[in-house]
Amino acid sequence: MAQFRKALPQLSGEFFLTDGGIETTLIFLERLELPDFAAFDLLKRKEGEAVLRKYFQTYSGLAQRFGTGLILESATWRASSDWGAKLGYSAKEMAEANRRAIALLEDIRNEFKGARKAVISGCVGPRGDGYDPGKTMSEKEAETYHVRQVRVFEDSAADMVTGITMNYVEEAVGIARAAERAGMPLALSFTVETDGRLPTGQTLRSAIEHVDAVTSAYPSYYIINCSHPTHFEHVLIEGECWTQRIRGLRANASRKSHAELNESPELDIGDPAELGAQHAQLKKRLAQLNVMGGCCGTDHRHVEQIAAACSPLFAK
Repeated sequence: MAQFRKALPQLSGEFFLTDGGIETTLIFLERLELPDFAAFDLLKRKEGEAVLRKYFQTYSGLAQRFGTGLILESATWRASSDWGAKLGYSAKEMAEANRRAIALLEDIRNEFKGARKAVISGCVGPRGDGYDPGKTMSEKEAETYHVRQVRVFEDSAADMVTGITMNYVEEAVGIARAAERAGMPLALSFTVETDGRLPTGQTLRSAIEHVDAVTSAYPSYYIINCSHPTHFEHVLIEGECWTQRIRGLRANASRKSHAELNESPELDIGDPAELGAQHAQLKKRLAQLNVMGGCCGTDHRHVEQIAAACSPLFAK
């Protein structure tokens, strides 16, 4: 059952780790085939579920080692109806895949021996491509589309929902409204291009302020993901109200643009130690940052460096 829906422990300001780039780890390091980047598809096979279990146990071990909290993000970024249908899943099968993804994380949480808490998050990804908005939805269309997956999380042990890799504001609003309908706490994560703007050209500030304005600031906090710190650090101005709503970072390992990453035949893991140092610098500027992990190209090595660089900044 859910443990923290009424009070997310990461809002206390304590340090919480989450995982790295699950899809790129499974494809490039584990040498697995993930059709359409759909990690949830592994759950249909016993050996696939074992791979996912090992993956999350690695990050649970890091959180225990560094004495941090842990956010377990479900492998359901592609587990919405359009992507499921493309892979041959019925609506019933998709609901079951989402439930199984959360149940796996429940097992990991039960094994967690850290002094801090472990939060289970139901991951909601974009209806379209993560890098390119393509055909966009209205806010109402996005709410109608995403509420089906969110409702499954409502009936599970998930403590919250996280909308990850949002690349246009209307879809983000739709997810926020779907989460509110289900009574689920929400974190929203936008991705930006190398200029710090959403792929639509909208500023990050404008996107966050719009979502807050039309949803009465429903999201518990915001995250930036699938971008390198050098792509967005210049727009995060200390002291501005909108930046204080950003609590999480899930950065890419690579400095490459989304277009360059799409064309790259090899994984660019960047420099894990440098990435950790960049997170620490951002933490020093923005005191509220306390949820940290990785995105494309990152794995446990990067998250370990982030933990090593940032843990001392949370010492009391």
